[in-house]
Amino acid sequence: MYSHEQLIILDADGTTIDAFDAIAETFARLGMDLGDLETFQKRRHLFKYLGGVKVFPKNLSRQIGKRKRGSLIATLTEIYREEARLFPGIAALMQRLIASPLVKVGVITRNITDRPEETLRCLFGRHGIETNALDFLVHVPLSQEKTAHFRTVREQFRINPARTYACGDERKDFRAAVGSGMHPFMVSYGFENHRHLTDKAGIPEELISRTPEELCQRILHALDLEHTCCKTRLLS
Repeated sequence: MYSHEQLIILDADGTTIDAFDAIAETFARLGMDLGDLETFQKRRHLFKYLGGVKVFPKNLSRQIGKRKRGSLIATLTEIYREEARLFPGIAALMQRLIASPLVKVGVITRNITDRPEETLRCLFGRHGIETNALDFLVHVPLSQEKTAHFRTVREQFRINPARTYACGDERKDFRAAVGSGMHPFMVSYGFENHRHLTDKAGIPEELISRTPEELCQRILHALDLEHTCCKTRLLS
């Protein structure tokens, strides 16, 4: 009953997209200070976006209120669409995955910009990736977990769970992958650092890539695409 294909689910913010730089630039334009990446990675939940002790009051005052939050999201959306970057090697990786006729590839994300599907279309398009060439692009509301969405996509394409993979940079991404029967590719250059992923979340070190280049290498090796020439994707 299973397809002969493999499935890989890519995360957006912090895994394929350099979200920290985009968020930091958004804060700067609105008179706030996000701090450095190392400190940002150590913060948990809402406090990630409120900064350290010195800037906490100013950042908080400029995020309270519907109008202020609307301005924050609008600015972040503009930066994502016009300036935000993919991490090194990610564009080539995505093109390689899209070109493989035996790999289903797409993005499942909680991106918080306005009209996130359009935002990602613009961002990926600037890097030579057409989102309509992906097999799926799913936006998950912040109130929902990714697990059910992972499972739905896997079942949609009838992929053997043993041939499915999911990427992420936070412990909840790891839980979603494992909870839906997928192999997790984790990274420590995004929203959570290596120590938090291992010591705090209990994620095996062997599953964590420290750089985007390492992530790309691991994915291509796992999907047996390291030495395969890219070919134009077969049309169904």
